[in-house]
Parts: sequence; structure tokens; C-alpha cells
Amino acid sequence: MRQRIYIDTSVVGGYFDEEFSETTKRLFERLENNEIVLVISDLLDLELTGAPRNVRELLYNFSPDKFERVQLTEEAIQLANRYIAEKVVGKTSLEDCRHIALATIYRVDVLASWNFKHIVNLDRIKGYNSVNYRYGYPMIEIRSPKDLINYED
Repeated sequence: MRQRIYIDTSVVGGYFDEEFSETTKRLFERLENNEIVLVISDLLDLELTGAPRNVRELLYNFSPDKFERVQLTEEAIQLANRYIAEKVVGKTSLEDCRHIALATIYRVDVLASWNFKHIVNLDRIKGYNSVNYRYGYPMIEIRSPKDLINYED
């Protein structure tokens, strides 16, 4: 079974960012080779509306069947609010929390992000998982795309 990887907006933008492009492109090669399924949300679509055209249109370069689409639900909104209430991150990180809540609720294998301040951060990950545990949700695996590509021996 192919790994289900939820991506946030930073991964889409990373495709065109000099610092992250090589690794991000390798992740998308895995998508093209049917090794993984990328899980994307309507929240991602909304965030991309303000992005440069090449970033906005990147996902259209791939067949729609390569993706699993999920919707922001009231349950995800409430879980994201719990992350804020429990002070895992501040109120300004609400959208990041919504991505994490979506990935948690839809039980993806891993959430991929280039956001090292609010998402791919060991202390934050522990905080998100602590909230998930207390409210009966599964632990969420969070990694940068670097950890999700295949390296040749």
C-alpha cells in the first residue's frame, strides 16, 4: 500500500524555492512514480490563492488521481483550536494547526512540511501529540520532505 503523505503549502512552494527545490522535486517524482499518494486539503487550495502563479498551478501538472482530497471539517477546526488553547503554538499559527488537525483526523501516514518553526519542530510535535492523545486521536508523524525521499546506497 502506498504511503499517504499530507502536504502543507510550504511543500508546494518549496518546489520553486532554491533551498528546498531539489528535495521537493524528488518527493514529487515519488508521486509521479506511484510510490506515494499526496493528501491535499481545501485549506491548501485556499492558501495557494495568494501564491505566485507557478506555485498556484503546480499541482495541475499531475494527474488528479495522484492525490487524495480532504475537506476542513468542524472536527478539525475544534482540534486545531485545542492545539492553540493548550499553547502548543500561538494564535497566529491557527492555519498550521488546521493542517495538523486535518492530517490527524484523516489518519495520514505522515505530514510533510518545510515549516520548521511551527510544524517540523520536536517540541511542537510532542505538544500536538500530547493533545491528540488526551482527546483520543492518534499520534501524528511529522517530517520534512528530506525524510520522505529515497536515497541511493
